[in-house]
Amino acid sequence: MGTGPLLLLATLEGTVMAAVLALAAVGLSLTFGVMRVVNVAHGEFYMMGAVLAWAVAQAVPSAPLGFVAALLIAPPLVAALAWVTDTTLLKRLNYDPESTIVATIGLSYLLQQGALSFFGPDARPVAAPFSLRLQFPWFGYSGYKLFVVLAALLVLGAVWLFLRRSKAGLVMRATQVDRNTARAFGINVDRVYAGTFALGAGLAALAAVLVVPISQAHYLMGHDPLLLSFIVVIIGGLGSLRGTLIAALIIGLADGILSMLYPPTLAKIVATLVVALVLVFRPQGLFGAPAR
Repeated sequence: MGTGPLLLLATLEGTVMAAVLALAAVGLSLTFGVMRVVNVAHGEFYMMGAVLAWAVAQAVPSAPLGFVAALLIAPPLVAALAWVTDTTLLKRLNYDPESTIVATIGLSYLLQQGALSFFGPDARPVAAPFSLRLQFPWFGYSGYKLFVVLAALLVLGAVWLFLRRSKAGLVMRATQVDRNTARAFGINVDRVYAGTFALGAGLAALAAVLVVPISQAHYLMGHDPLLLSFIVVIIGGLGSLRGTLIAALIIGLADGILSMLYPPTLAKIVATLVVALVLVFRPQGLFGAPAR
């Protein structure tokens, strides 16, 4: 394969990576932006989405129906788990930054070991709902991967509309600006926080359900999404939805292209270097507001 076709293939793979990463990172960005909570368990919510997708798909005999069932069931289950975690754990810690980091580290370990105990150590495949391949002049490409990009764009558009056009989104943004003022105006901040934490985890789980026919479910699969999501959120600006999306596109494309042309570790090294440069020269991120 020549350089041109190889670059096209790498760009397609990077676009898929960017779409999945954007979903996961937006969830993490919302959690920090509204709650000021660094959720170290975010990668394990992603993993739980994939593992539950496999479990649901196994219970349905038809591959397309199994995937649809997983798409409808796994993200709400993970969101419900996140809601319970917030109300029973994070709320009791009063969302103290240091305490919540320690708590979510512990939660991460519990979720990981729980998945290992109940689902085992093996990677679990989930069949894609269709096997369409698009034929380019140089190679064939999975139609399902392009579906993942389209689905991610639709979900991200829905999240943007929710935040900008709905009453609930307005309440979330008001709470993000000033928690005490929002409470003074009668907003139930605890409910907003629980809903935000659930939404962030649900988006991570949805990203995992979309990607699991490509990469399979495994109890250790949350590490890279967590690292890359943190990188994206730091580069884009903590709490900035626009910055998160742009940073996800940059990191996703860079990861896809560099991983295809060079050893995979180079992409992680470049991403880490970019984060270091952003922290030195623009600590608030590309689109984050400077600290006052």
